[in-house]
Amino acid sequence: MQIYYIIIFFIFGIVFGSFFNVVGYRLPKDMSIAYPSSHCPNCKHKLNALDLIPIFSYIFAGGKCRYCKKKISIFYIIIELLTGLLFVLTYLVFGLSINTIIILLFVSMTIILILSDILYMIIPDSVLIVFGILILIIKIAIGSNISFMILDILIPFIFMYLLKLFGDKLFKKESLGGGDIKLMLVIGLVIGWELSIFSVVLSSFIALPISLYNLIKKKDHILPYGPYLLLSSLICIFLKLDINYIINLLMQ
Repeated sequence: MQIYYIIIFFIFGIVFGSFFNVVGYRLPKDMSIAYPSSHCPNCKHKLNALDLIPIFSYIFAGGKCRYCKKKISIFYIIIELLTGLLFVLTYLVFGLSINTIIILLFVSMTIILILSDILYMIIPDSVLIVFGILILIIKIAIGSNISFMILDILIPFIFMYLLKLFGDKLFKKESLGGGDIKLMLVIGLVIGWELSIFSVVLSSFIALPISLYNLIKKKDHILPYGPYLLLSSLICIFLKLDINYIINLLMQ
């Protein structure tokens, strides 16, 4: 039975991943996610059903457009596969529970925002609002303490905002984007304010090697920070980290 659920979650994941590719690419450019319909970015030919089968269409076409034979970025299939695997991992860690729905929503938001931030260095407010409201509704429906939720939302936001003020003053320029700060509202709602602050610390360590590489090799000081915040949050989620465990571990 577990194999059956794994297959189902993977199929749903790659299908949604295909859709998230569209959303992450179009939404930051203020384009409709429904019109025009999916098409080749090179020859603009409208894609039919055979061209839109997640992962398999790319493989069968040899990674090229069937019409103009132009190579298609492997980034599309990576996003589809990653979404499928994260959906499966969510099921394996949380089973069939209400938490699974919350984490699937967070994973979905993560995929879209990683795409958007990497491609355009934009974290769309609309994505944060939609997924934040959906998660909030579910949490209220299952009886989560509203006072605690307010703290979980506000403390990470305030912490990140103060971090930005400090960074701006230290580096004499904008150190964090507004999207990164607003992202903490949803992260805090999902993993709580304690783990949210830990995720900021963890994300800094994850981003450091990439940042140094960009600085040395590309002379580029700018790095989208949202993906690292989201990655560190997913680590906290799937490892089911507990702040007390982390504190005890650090004090040993």
